[in-house]
Amino acid sequence: MLNPIKLASKNFLSSLDISSEEFLYILEIAKNFKNKDLNIKLKDKVLGLIFDKASTRTRVSFQVAMSRLGGTTVDLNPNTSQIGRGEPIRDTARVLSRYCDVLAIRTFNQSDLEEYAKWSTKPVINALTDLEHPCQALADFMTIKEEFIDFKNVVLTFIGDGNNVANSLILCGALLGVEVRIACPKGYEPNDLIINRANKIYKNKNLLKITNDPIAAVKGANVLYTDVWSSMGEENQKEKKDKDFLGFTINQKLVGNADKDAIVLHCLPAYRGKEISDEVIESKKSRIFEQAENRMHAQQALLSCLLA
Repeated sequence: MLNPIKLASKNFLSSLDISSEEFLYILEIAKNFKNKDLNIKLKDKVLGLIFDKASTRTRVSFQVAMSRLGGTTVDLNPNTSQIGRGEPIRDTARVLSRYCDVLAIRTFNQSDLEEYAKWSTKPVINALTDLEHPCQALADFMTIKEEFIDFKNVVLTFIGDGNNVANSLILCGALLGVEVRIACPKGYEPNDLIINRANKIYKNKNLLKITNDPIAAVKGANVLYTDVWSSMGEENQKEKKDKDFLGFTINQKLVGNADKDAIVLHCLPAYRGKEISDEVIESKKSRIFEQAENRMHAQQALLSCLLA
């Protein structure tokens, strides 16, 4: 039986904070938790949640994961705490370090997350920023591994905005040597910084492809993935994006161009009929709800390794 290992990095701010070996180890620990082959109790450990952005899956999956580990969770709502009244991050981080054993932060700017980590003496987890969503990517690759056993010859195609989810898929693809294709309209390509980081890691730079052609991107792909076109904080761009993303919906026609055994993922919430059709969500190819469940198992594994 595997047991959690102490990660080399104290924090998990980015997918690149762990090595490929640690990534695979976390997935194996998560599998053990899911199969009920592992029972780790972190008695009296406290997880602090700081969420500047609304959440369903991230909040609940972290709370349940910590509960299953025998710990407790404190929800630090910015609307009902001094965090939302402009208290400096360095003050908040130093105080919370004396109360909590680990912090999970869901916010807008990656720089704010890094500021928390700078001043905190306890591990800080990126529960989502505008730049990355590394906990989601852990669950994504756990779901892919469940389906295909390993990542050899897997082609992952993400169709939609080059957002934080796309960024994390790119970085994890580089770590694991997975071919990642990103299909998005012109002007919505992923962050150049992320692409450059990934290219420095990829042994074969041809494994990362950025294109504006969704049909070409899905040809022979094993995994089709999408996300909402307008992320939180982009409500004023929604009408323009809906027009710009016409033709980038994962529907039966597009799925028909992928590998015959391809699966479909979506990190949710989904706007059925926009980035993905209702028919595809409910199809036999969908692993969307397994993927959502795996958030809990992957985060339970991550927490156990950070607190080992």
